Amino acid sequence: MDNIENSSDLKAPEKRFRPELEGVRAVAALLVAIYHIWLGSVSGGVDVFFIVSGYLITTSLLSRMVKYGRINLAEYLLGLGKRLFPVAYVVIITVALLSIVIMPLSQWPQLISHMFSSAFYFQNWQLAFNAVDYLAQTNNSSPFQHFWALSLQGQFYVTWPLVIFLSVMLAKKLLKTPVRKTLLGVLAFIFIASMSYSIYITEVNQPWAYFDTFARAWEFSLGGMLALLLPYLRLPKSFSFVLGWAGLAVICLTGILVPVSTMFPGYAALLPISGVIMVILAAETGHGFGVEKLLGSKPFMYFGGISYGFYLWHYPLLIFYYNYFGTDTIPFQWGVLLLVVTFLLSVVSVRLVENPIRTINLREAKRKVAAVLVALVVPVLVVYFSWDIYASQAKDDLNDDYNQQDYPGALAIDEGVDAPDGVEPILNPPGSESNLPDFYSDKDCYTDLEEEGVSHCSYGQTENPDYTVALVGGSHTGHWFPALDRLSDELNMQIDVYNKDGCRFTTDDFGGAMNESCMEWNEKVIEPLLEDPPEMVFGTATVNNMQKVPEGYIEQWEKLDGVTEVFAIRDNPRMGERIPECLETKSEEECSIEREGSLPKTPPWEITEGIPDNVTFADLSEYFCDEDTCHSVVGNVIVYRDVHHISNLYSYTLAEPLKKPLKEALENLDK
Repeated sequence: MDNIENSSDLKAPEKRFRPELEGVRAVAALLVAIYHIWLGSVSGGVDVFFIVSGYLITTSLLSRMVKYGRINLAEYLLGLGKRLFPVAYVVIITVALLSIVIMPLSQWPQLISHMFSSAFYFQNWQLAFNAVDYLAQTNNSSPFQHFWALSLQGQFYVTWPLVIFLSVMLAKKLLKTPVRKTLLGVLAFIFIASMSYSIYITEVNQPWAYFDTFARAWEFSLGGMLALLLPYLRLPKSFSFVLGWAGLAVICLTGILVPVSTMFPGYAALLPISGVIMVILAAETGHGFGVEKLLGSKPFMYFGGISYGFYLWHYPLLIFYYNYFGTDTIPFQWGVLLLVVTFLLSVVSVRLVENPIRTINLREAKRKVAAVLVALVVPVLVVYFSWDIYASQAKDDLNDDYNQQDYPGALAIDEGVDAPDGVEPILNPPGSESNLPDFYSDKDCYTDLEEEGVSHCSYGQTENPDYTVALVGGSHTGHWFPALDRLSDELNMQIDVYNKDGCRFTTDDFGGAMNESCMEWNEKVIEPLLEDPPEMVFGTATVNNMQKVPEGYIEQWEKLDGVTEVFAIRDNPRMGERIPECLETKSEEECSIEREGSLPKTPPWEITEGIPDNVTFADLSEYFCDEDTCHSVVGNVIVYRDVHHISNLYSYTLAEPLKKPLKEALENLDK
């Protein structure tokens, strides 16, 4: 590119060390940790990092263009790598190795995928998809989860040179306008477009928006706009004094003033970002007792210098504490110790890993820097693939150990089979590659949480079946699929799956618990059931511990009256926590719950009026609870795959108990 200096253009932002920004980083990192550890909430500190990054990288890139007339992309990316990779990759490898020792085996698939997405800067998108994936919403927090913010920053760092390059081309080749003024216009456009999208998507799908790069781009662009406009912004000293301290207060109190995790990004994220802008503006003018004196002091500057490592280390240490001690809270003194250990790890990793690599002269040793970065990536890949292979082998070993004598599951109750003592309970049936029923392996066979339309697939005996049974509903209907599939041969039965994530077969939205997509699905799914009716519709009869059958269920069943029969099975109880993980640290008794308050002893349909004649009820509660306790393990089989979904293997062992009422209902169709 040609030199971009132009007398009619905006002043070039001055690239200089701003000590107050090191202090702002220190405050943001400490806030993130404090809110995570003691408040169990989100501080808005990552938004502070975003605008600071936008300000600094825009200033840096424009300074390069003024000095050299161009941006050397290879040099820029290598410099970026030597700043970001060293500590991050050391943390990733360390967390992976500790996870193998500390974290439950049942979480390993999630952790392995998080390790990979963290290392290659797309974890925010992985979490975005999980946030709207009903089947992933019961996942526990992983020690890699905080890498979502770094992933988003990495995407910004890689794309920002392209934004500036396109702005220069637009200015010189098309508009014939001053470059920095054009860039300001481009950044303003990004800000308006991204902010508008952010407000919209936060309103309609906040869990997705929180991790969406496009919903966060305005935060970086605002930092860039500030860099371009700052030379023109001067405030009276007395005003800057008040403004600066007010800005620091806003940064510190954002997490208390607003529920960041449920409101951000949207317009609410302007709160911490405005605090950063206030601090920068105040520091530009300066005051003898201004906030910049505190933030630019040696302790704050030092902490700001290790804030990247501090952010990286604090969260996995917290998650490891939770898992090792089997808790979700941390006493004050342990929290203080965690901060001290985080600080020490940050100091050591910065001194021993980051600083030696960052001090390599990039202009004189590009190949050396590239070799160092490759040397950092290779161990990450080795650990990732080794862990993945080890996890697969561990799962295969569990499956190889399966036999019905050792793991009778529900048969221990149904047939009084003695489950041998001293056998570790297992979660999956032999050969299973997933904790989910098989139909979830085909995306075309079920409907996602936000997806429109009705999907369905047929399983079991699809050629000349004696009966066709439609499995209709959400995951609490779907988790009966292994039992039905096991019975399909014996009963010569075809299973038509009509499944919608996070949905129930109902006309009622349960006070907003069922989203708009679910209610539309309920209207549409009736059509194929009426047009080509199965012999029977299989679904749930109740919801959790409700005393009566939901009215919305009854209204759907009435639409099928005279057309097809309904087999409605009682819903299973909800447990206190994720059972597979609980059992890795606690006893079966500790992971079980009291029946009282979890599963009423009187079947709800016995006290519900208006039930149509086409409904047959089934109650298998005795296979989940006795008179006093709802169990986490039955017959050496783990009953639940999470908090409230039946595990595949336990569902498989429920086939025999289910066969009795189901076979009777099917045979009644022939009478």
